[in-house]
Amino acid sequence: MGSDLTFTNPVIRGFNPDPTVCVVPATSTTPAQYFLSTSTFEFFPGAAIYHSTDLLNWTLIGHALNRRSQLDMRTVEPGAGSWASTLRYRPREKRWYLTNGVFQRYRPSADERIFPRGFYVWTDDIFDEAAWSEPVYFDNPGFDQDLFWDDDGYGDGKVYLSTTVRMARRTPGLGLKDFAIHVSEIDLPTGRTLTPPKVIRSSPFGVAEGSHIMRKGRYYYLFTAEGGTEAGHQEWVFRSTEGPYGPWEGQGKALWYNGPDEEVQRTGHCDIFEDGRGQWWGVLLGVRPAKNREGKWAEPQLGRETFLVTVDWVDDWPVFNRGKNVALETVGREPVVQARTAGPDGVRWRADLSRPDLELGWYHKNTPIKKCYSLTERPGYLRLYGNCYELTSPESPALLLWKQAGYNETFRAKMNFKPSRLGYESGVTLWWNQYSFASIGVGIVEPSEEAAAAQTVIARQPTGKNGELKVSYPLLDCGLIFGADDAVQLTIDTTPTDYKLTLSVGEIGTSVSFDTETLTIYPPVGGAFAGAMFGIYACGKSEPVLDPADFWDIEIVERPF
Repeated sequence: MGSDLTFTNPVIRGFNPDPTVCVVPATSTTPAQYFLSTSTFEFFPGAAIYHSTDLLNWTLIGHALNRRSQLDMRTVEPGAGSWASTLRYRPREKRWYLTNGVFQRYRPSADERIFPRGFYVWTDDIFDEAAWSEPVYFDNPGFDQDLFWDDDGYGDGKVYLSTTVRMARRTPGLGLKDFAIHVSEIDLPTGRTLTPPKVIRSSPFGVAEGSHIMRKGRYYYLFTAEGGTEAGHQEWVFRSTEGPYGPWEGQGKALWYNGPDEEVQRTGHCDIFEDGRGQWWGVLLGVRPAKNREGKWAEPQLGRETFLVTVDWVDDWPVFNRGKNVALETVGREPVVQARTAGPDGVRWRADLSRPDLELGWYHKNTPIKKCYSLTERPGYLRLYGNCYELTSPESPALLLWKQAGYNETFRAKMNFKPSRLGYESGVTLWWNQYSFASIGVGIVEPSEEAAAAQTVIARQPTGKNGELKVSYPLLDCGLIFGADDAVQLTIDTTPTDYKLTLSVGEIGTSVSFDTETLTIYPPVGGAFAGAMFGIYACGKSEPVLDPADFWDIEIVERPF
């Protein structure tokens, strides 16, 4: 960022929606520190935790939900799993709290949702993933849980839980979802509800979610995300002098609205905070879609990302981003150097294979039942053992994923794999969900009932229809046999409108290409709340793979536009 105070949004790229933030005040030896959590949905570990000292440069330091006892997702739909959190720090206790709710069943197309009983976890050392507690469950069902302590010296000293759930009394005749903000007093140590849930905001758009309650001066403030997280997404604010139950007054309009023709869209789901200098900021989700070949905005394959804007106070109302809509180039408060996302060689990330375990940033689909990888069996390599689930399974296959964060990137890896049994397969994948993805790898197949089993390249690409992948064996006729020591080069190239997957060994190679919009379709169950991810995989057909797949030189390169 230069002396003109501008910086580039999003500040956390790749799918990182529903940001929530807390501040640890400065001490005589350390500056104020900021911690931020984003949603992870069906991916494990859950509830990503980021750290910053300047608000522009964020580092992933862990996940609050990193054990099966905290987050056990078996066959959850795309977009189900761990939803939006609230992250808070209590200075008197020197303790962090994170609320969450986990959808184990989410089928909105059939209006079939089992609203979860949310929970919170806590830690006294946020830099140690293992220090997060076991869940303390609430009684109230719902999603987007928020905790508010009314104990700043002026309040009643009680703890309140706000959450979103369907109203008991529906709006007649309008066919709205009727998802509203409800609040109850709770007993924090047990999570027990002490007062009946009361509706404090029902939106004319039918959805009020992402609630955060705070107090500043003589006012309580209620922030809500309304209109759903697609094109109609907006952020609203209300205030009260009485307390969390209201009555609440509003301004009769959203704080702002980024429309469907802007470079940044679908903004909302905010959390606001005061920095170490007494200045206010807000974090929110948004998307930065690319245009397709017809010049129309396409579904944003990067997913919803984390944006940062200033917040000022005028007549005791918050004003976001100086009253302007959110844009990629954003005006901050003082010059801060925004670190480059890639080095001089263009490498954004290179896998560290010298560690005894995976570095932060790898994700599983759903919660794995057992470990499927090793970094120690063959030092310097990431060894993957395929399990009995294929990539199309609703369960957790042997699949390790890393978020795509830019429109012009290359993901590449090298692989050793010599399968010995029909159905064994390993390679790389471009992941949207189990109904729509692409992959290219090596396996043993029976191309027809008459043909004998053969080792070959297996490629899959999306078709724009759920569950209908185009499968091909592009090198079957050349008779290429991969040896155990052959280095198979695997590459995924991205552009705003296209993807290309390539496999090569020496001078022999093949590739498949397809339009982005054939990948980013809405699933038949669940939702499309995440973003595209790169991955490595190994799988068998209803049996474990006894031949390991070894990967190395795994990296992501940012290419010039």
